[in-house]
Amino acid sequence: MTGPATSSRRLVAVVHGFVQGVGFRWFVEREAERRGLAGWVANLPDGTVEVVAEGPDDQLESLIAALEEGPPGALVSHVDDHREPARGNLVDFTIRSAWHRGD
Repeated sequence: MTGPATSSRRLVAVVHGFVQGVGFRWFVEREAERRGLAGWVANLPDGTVEVVAEGPDDQLESLIAALEEGPPGALVSHVDDHREPARGNLVDFTIRSAWHRGD
């Protein structure tokens, strides 16, 4: 992937529920890459998972649907999300440590 297009948006989402220790970050990475999205995913200290992704709105909507479902073993209670303009500084999708999330 070579970075987001000019029509890209940024999704910032926090996934709540039983979402750590069940392969959730790897699931998100696969789902984002399948959709051609750039960004990152990280566990947060409170047991949630944060997702930042940039790409076309339809692909971001599709990713949210996947986040709401989660991988086998996860139990998603809800996803808080919002959109903002893409920054264009992300070139691929990575799994980040909780203590090194920002971009």
